[in-house]
Amino acid sequence: MRQLSEADRDAIRLAQDPQFPRWLDQVTATGGCAHPVHLSGSTTTLDATTGEVLHHYDTRNEPGERLLVRCRNRRATVCPACSRLHAGDTFHLVRAGLLGGKNVPATVRHRPRLFVTLTAPSFGPVHRTGGQCRPRRDRGVCEHGHPLGCGAMHGPDDAAVGRPLCAECYDYTGHVLWHAHASKLWDRFVIDVRRRLASSVGLVQSRFAEHARLSFARVAEYQKRAAVHVHTIVRLDGPAGPTHEPPAWGTADRLTDAVRASARRVQVRTPYSPAVGEVVLRWGAQLDVRRLSVGDGPDDDAVAAYVAKYVTKGASETGAGTDHPLTTWHDIGMVPVSEHIRTLMRTCWRLGGLYEYEHLRLRAWAHTLGYRGHILTKSRAYSTTYAALRAERAHHMGHADGQDDIPTQVTDRHWRYVGSGHTPGAALIAAGIADDLAESRRLGAEAKQEGEWRL
Repeated sequence: MRQLSEADRDAIRLAQDPQFPRWLDQVTATGGCAHPVHLSGSTTTLDATTGEVLHHYDTRNEPGERLLVRCRNRRATVCPACSRLHAGDTFHLVRAGLLGGKNVPATVRHRPRLFVTLTAPSFGPVHRTGGQCRPRRDRGVCEHGHPLGCGAMHGPDDAAVGRPLCAECYDYTGHVLWHAHASKLWDRFVIDVRRRLASSVGLVQSRFAEHARLSFARVAEYQKRAAVHVHTIVRLDGPAGPTHEPPAWGTADRLTDAVRASARRVQVRTPYSPAVGEVVLRWGAQLDVRRLSVGDGPDDDAVAAYVAKYVTKGASETGAGTDHPLTTWHDIGMVPVSEHIRTLMRTCWRLGGLYEYEHLRLRAWAHTLGYRGHILTKSRAYSTTYAALRAERAHHMGHADGQDDIPTQVTDRHWRYVGSGHTPGAALIAAGIADDLAESRRLGAEAKQEGEWRL
């Protein structure tokens, strides 16, 4: 036993516990969650008229007198099991807005729909892939003595990709401030698209909501240069949302023109700072607008899968920061990131100490390089919600029997948080369960594609 690792010894100890089968059932029910939440308490369902106890559950009979539930972390680097579940929920949420389902009518697939990619502007030349990096006939140098070009052929995994040709020329301040205002820039973009659609048909802008509704779902992704860009699905509905057809003037051409014009025109001005001045922030010049048409263009399932893939990626996985906040200036020097990322973090910390940028909370968000928006956001009428998908899954798995909907019954709950995570041996077992479930899903998907699985 002494020659075994701590994790192996702990796993053997767990397996010898009389309550191990029940503990294993709990871990399996969480899908092999890497950091489960431990709860203690009870739930009692009573007949409201007679007071008779219809159902009672108490964790005093559970292993360790606690119940394990999923952490629900979306990041694959934190919890692979829960991130896979979150990606699946995101896929169905996005897909429902494209093809219908989940209480969304199938007619939405015939609406004007676009898949739009909005990028950050340039903050300075960086190394890139695809042929020669930055070929130049002359051998010019910048004011700091660094070459203005690069004739190398960088591979996709080359560490130089995304890093500035000259760090001293790179606009780190503009990069951080753009991240801090990206959500505000998005809000203005959506408002401006509505205004341009209204103006294009002679409507008063305030009356647009009486004729049409703009629905969207967007996901943020860090590029190699550590700048966020946005993938978004935009759909034009009638005034009541997905249940109403858009007006006759609501065409894909008109929506495309409005999106392109708004992406070029909208801007956000930062508060004036004696140290920085006033900075005008816009979207980047690179704009990709693709129509989503039935039988033409990108496949709807592929678009939904593409969006879901990026939802589970944390900052550390993309190499654009860390998944944990930084508490001191010295923490920045300890994180395992490139010097380019570290400089962005230090810029966040420096700007966060200025009074005029205090409301941006740049130090609190230095680990994500100043970007504090949600990875996925959607308009209310786009499709279903994560809460509805989770409730549907719980009902399907038998974790919700609908008793709370019966007016003659009363449910009394008393729960408290008592811990989280696994011991070394438990973590080893949970990881094995998560891998087995993932492999089972993969094999099931392959069998379904090959026609070997009949529902």
